[in-house]
Amino acid sequence: MPKYLSVILLLFALKSSGQEYAVSLIPDSLKENADVIKRIEEVSVTIRSTSKALVKHKYAITILNENGDDYAGYMNGYTKLISLSDISGKLFDAEGKLVRSIKRKDIADMSVGDDASLLTDLRSKSFSFYHKTYPYTVEFEDEQVYDGIFFLPKWTPVEDEKMAVQFSRFSVEVPNEYVLRYRQFSYQGEPLITQAKNKTYVWDIKGYKAIIDEVLRPAWRDITPTVYIAPTEFEIGEYKGNMATWKTFGQFINQLNAGRGELPEQVKQAIKEIAGKYNTTSEKVAALYEYLQKNTRYISIQLGIGSWQPFDAKYVATNKYGDCKALSNYMVSILKEAGIRAHYVLINAGEGARSLVEEFPSPNFNHAIACVPNGKDTIWLECTSQTVAPGFMGSFTGNRKALVINEEGGHVVSTRTYSSSDNQQIRKVEASIDKEGNLKALVKTLFTGEQQELQLQLIHEATEEQRKNYLNRVISLPTYKVLNSVYKQEKQGVPRVYEELNIESPGFTSVSGKRLFIQPNLFNKYGTRLPETVARKYPVVLTANYADIDTVIITIPDGYTVESIPKPVQLKNDFGEYAINFSIAGNNIEMIRSNKRVKKTLPPASYTEIAKYFDAIRKADNGRVVFVKKE
Repeated sequence: MPKYLSVILLLFALKSSGQEYAVSLIPDSLKENADVIKRIEEVSVTIRSTSKALVKHKYAITILNENGDDYAGYMNGYTKLISLSDISGKLFDAEGKLVRSIKRKDIADMSVGDDASLLTDLRSKSFSFYHKTYPYTVEFEDEQVYDGIFFLPKWTPVEDEKMAVQFSRFSVEVPNEYVLRYRQFSYQGEPLITQAKNKTYVWDIKGYKAIIDEVLRPAWRDITPTVYIAPTEFEIGEYKGNMATWKTFGQFINQLNAGRGELPEQVKQAIKEIAGKYNTTSEKVAALYEYLQKNTRYISIQLGIGSWQPFDAKYVATNKYGDCKALSNYMVSILKEAGIRAHYVLINAGEGARSLVEEFPSPNFNHAIACVPNGKDTIWLECTSQTVAPGFMGSFTGNRKALVINEEGGHVVSTRTYSSSDNQQIRKVEASIDKEGNLKALVKTLFTGEQQELQLQLIHEATEEQRKNYLNRVISLPTYKVLNSVYKQEKQGVPRVYEELNIESPGFTSVSGKRLFIQPNLFNKYGTRLPETVARKYPVVLTANYADIDTVIITIPDGYTVESIPKPVQLKNDFGEYAINFSIAGNNIEMIRSNKRVKKTLPPASYTEIAKYFDAIRKADNGRVVFVKKE
């Protein structure tokens, strides 16, 4: 008898007695480090054809304490292409006795939108029991029908840290002749495959102990069981496609985009005039990108197949707005009108987002951009921004793989990787302390690459009041006020932002006693202290590439001599370099600090060394110079 079947039969036998969710039935080993325990989960996917799929989901979770209360709620979404029905929910006490069942009127049904969305057909249904007598168990069940199997659900039985899983099963039933593709992460073994009237794939786990999260760990799918599934042949809306390869996936995207690049005559004329002023491809692209930025704005529109199919170029030109798909398609159309070869690109965007899985073609994208092949270089264009420099991807779409769509279909490429030398923060501070201990500082900073992204938002997206409020709470001085701020943006090459701040800090230091204590590192202290751990379980993932250089000169009042000064510190390893040096010349303190970090994945045993490295930086950054009054 298959192992999952024996578990199910046991649970059904217990259910007949009405106590299948008694907490006493949970093995003690699963309670260790757990806030919640997934008692049973059944996710079944039935692919009936290339255009229809049925997904049933039933699960029960025992909440052991208040930290698990979020799991007492239910939420699922639906659209015009994915229906949601047969929702049920039950609450059980510690003995497994039914306390309450939800009623249809209890379930909230609302639109899921945001300030950037003009139209969306995404809605959600939700409910929560708000129960506070621990432990207790909730059971939820629902059913979805997919009108098109472009998207298929994934299986992630371990949803978060401190969740143990008593039993979870994922089954996929397909017609015998249908080719199902799947990709496993952190799952031991292969699925159980049976074949009768239809073919069924089954994955399951049981007795999975709760995980204690670790800082700087790998992605969740790389440390817990996860299964992605994807169709080969599929239909969605009125379109048919094949995603066996990235090439055929791209051919489907070409179907969706076909005939949507025609521009109005007045736009064609404007494009010719702009392009005619420049000689090189880079200059023309920059000018036409600026035209896009000045004449359009981003608004999200997600309706049915329209969540993947862009509005045509004429619509964008007329209405002067579009979502990422529409604006990228419009940009490609503009460039082609100017005689410049350009491509539509799909990407998984967002800081920390994972790249596509190169060996597993599937629609795991959330964004569209454009690109221009330009010899050995590629000019990437983020078409939803009205302020970003041409060619700059940054933390949103840089440092990852994307799918370029050309005439032949799709092919995987890498977007630009931004190194430590690209992502710099170079700061010079000239400060003085008066006889009352008040500090005045002129702070001039150059931010480049990914390090200028926040400052770019302060320039273009924040009001003067918002910028003032931010600046007056972000600096790590006890009491201070930013008197004024000045910004300048440069878009050429790796983009730059220059920032100049005038700052006053009343009572920065006490001058009433015999000694004067000053921490010269005024604005760039490393404050994070990594938690100690006895045995690191997962690799350490350092995600940042950057380089900081700080020069601080502080003039102190007359009448003091130096009593102590921190020793120079130099640290170096294969993921970073750090140096800090203090010196005194007359009444001036000078501090020169550099800190470089590189992206790296290191084995678990490296964690102790990394923690010591960061702690050494933290201590050095807080070094202070002590002066004593002259006799």
